[in-house]
Amino acid sequence: MKYLISACLVGENVRYDGKNCYTPALKQLVATQQAMIICPEVTGGLSTPRLPAEIIGGDGIDVLNGRAQVRDRAGNDQSKAFIDGAYQALKLAQAHQVTHVVLKANSPSCGTHKIYDGSFSGIRTVGQGVTAALLTQHGFQVIDENQFLQLLAQEDSRF
Repeated sequence: MKYLISACLVGENVRYDGKNCYTPALKQLVATQQAMIICPEVTGGLSTPRLPAEIIGGDGIDVLNGRAQVRDRAGNDQSKAFIDGAYQALKLAQAHQVTHVVLKANSPSCGTHKIYDGSFSGIRTVGQGVTAALLTQHGFQVIDENQFLQLLAQEDSRF
């Protein structure tokens, strides 16, 4: 298996707040050359740190189809950067024959099942982020870090 992993999950300080969400088991995949990393938001041209952003009017699929926007807390439309980053992630996954993608839960780029609702109030709603949606549309198995750790625990319990 070959993985594509959100860079924040392996200790890269690329989140909007300049921090990371280090997950040792995922870092191990990078160390053993079983994984590649990407931060779609940074790859799409956004700086670190940056204002938090949420999807307004839908989810990642809607952003890709022009029916919703990714806006930062100041109201700036950041949709282009999120879409550009998603397509860069897709190119990387395709070029390196990735089989599994592990993305950061709840992110407007990487959320796999839930994203913040666009009100900047901490409320989550069902939907995928822009990158998760694009990769799913192209047939990649996309999970978040919590699902990955659950799968890892299930494998460990079998031995």
